[in-house]
Amino acid sequence: MTDTNDKREYVAAPSPNEDVIDAPEAPQKPPRARVEDAVDPDATPQGRERDYLEGFLAAKPAETPATGAGGELQAAVIEALREIYDPEIPVNIYDLGLIYGVEVDDECDATVTMTLTTPHCPVAETMPGEVEMRVCSVPGIRDAEVELVWEPPWSPEKMSDEARLELGML
Repeated sequence: MTDTNDKREYVAAPSPNEDVIDAPEAPQKPPRARVEDAVDPDATPQGRERDYLEGFLAAKPAETPATGAGGELQAAVIEALREIYDPEIPVNIYDLGLIYGVEVDDECDATVTMTLTTPHCPVAETMPGEVEMRVCSVPGIRDAEVELVWEPPWSPEKMSDEARLELGML
C-alpha cells in the first residue's frame, strides 16, 4: 500500500529535440544514422564498370533445334503419342512403356519404334496404324514410319511412375 501523503518528484524525460547535458560519467551515445550519410546505390565505385548484367541481358537464348533429339517436333510427337490410350488399360501408350524410341530427322520424317504388351494383343493390327496416323497429324511432320518390334519384350518395369500410380502399382 502506498501512502497518499508520500509525495514523489518525477522528472520528465527530455524530448528528442532538446539538448541533454550529460553527466561526465554517462557513456556517450553513438551518432544516429542520417539519410544524407547513406551510400548512393546508383554511384559506381571507381575503377569498376557495372557491365555484368548487361552481358547477361544481351545474350540470346540458345535456339532449340526443330528436329533431332530434344527438338520441338520430337516433343510434339511425344505429346501426340500421349493422347493414344491402350483400349484395355486406362493409360496412354507412351507412359505405358510401349514406345521405345521417337526420332525426327532433318527432313522432318518421324520414326517411332514401339512394341505391344504381347504379340497376341487384340489391337496388334490396328495400333501401329493409329500411331502412324497420329504422328503424321503433328504440324511439321512430313512422313511417319512405325517400327513394331518384339525385342526387348515389354514388361511392367517399362511403365512410367505416373502409369504405375494410375494402375495402383506404386
